[in-house]
Amino acid sequence: MEDCVNAVGVDLNTASVPLLTRVAGLTRMMAQNIVAWRDENGQFQNRQQLLKVSRLGPKAFEQCAGFLRINHGDNPLDASTVHPEAYPVVERILAATQQALKALMGNSSELRNLKAVDFTDDKFGVPTVTDIIKELEKPGRDPRPEFKTAQFADGVETMNDLQPGMILEGAVTNVTNFGAFVDIGVHQDGLVHISSLSNKFVEDPHTVVKAGDIVKVKVLEVDLQRKRIALTMRLDEQPGETNARRGGGGNDRAQGNRPAAKAAKPRGRDAQPAGNSAMMDALAAAMGKKR
Repeated sequence: MEDCVNAVGVDLNTASVPLLTRVAGLTRMMAQNIVAWRDENGQFQNRQQLLKVSRLGPKAFEQCAGFLRINHGDNPLDASTVHPEAYPVVERILAATQQALKALMGNSSELRNLKAVDFTDDKFGVPTVTDIIKELEKPGRDPRPEFKTAQFADGVETMNDLQPGMILEGAVTNVTNFGAFVDIGVHQDGLVHISSLSNKFVEDPHTVVKAGDIVKVKVLEVDLQRKRIALTMRLDEQPGETNARRGGGGNDRAQGNRPAAKAAKPRGRDAQPAGNSAMMDALAAAMGKKR
């Protein structure tokens, strides 16, 4: 949690006490005093005002200031990841480019022509200056990757709407030793068996997918009575294929390379397609393990 907070930064004028306590250098008492100062004096206008907060001294300021953001304050740099101690570096950059701070921030064409080594000193080396220039190029950028969500198919809202052969987008909700469970928007996760994760042999599903991944899947089988959904990420796989045929791509190792025992063939009304029976038996066993 602390790593995330410090990487993304915290809005000094809106952050709660619990959130502020996650910032490097701040104790719970300091966090409470920051909120108390804010309630009494209004919003912070610059980072230097932190030194007016009770119990927040120079050492704590040095640790926390770079992680606290002030939007629309006195100094645009206070909304960035640039630490106040590094502001003199920015001043040297402004002098060299002969531009105002607001004009330079976000000016990629100008900033990319700068050489970090020209602005180093005894305290700030090339790596730090390089980071400062990158921050000026995209001030206040969120370092987190774009959050993606699955686009569920229109009209597919329950298991009754599913048909074998449908290709849908879903989000991986859990990964186990026997496969991955995927939310496809029907209030019941489907299972992609380990043998259907890839056309290549998969020894560990965790090497192929992880929770949160957005994936394309094909519906293989739907068992409404037992609420089982069999899915595949091998989009060329067809509903009704037998396990043996699906294992032909190398995944037969998942079953231990042992020949399947021949079962007595059902007769009459109890007969089912071999592929469907095998798949649903495997799915039922997998769901049992999940529980």
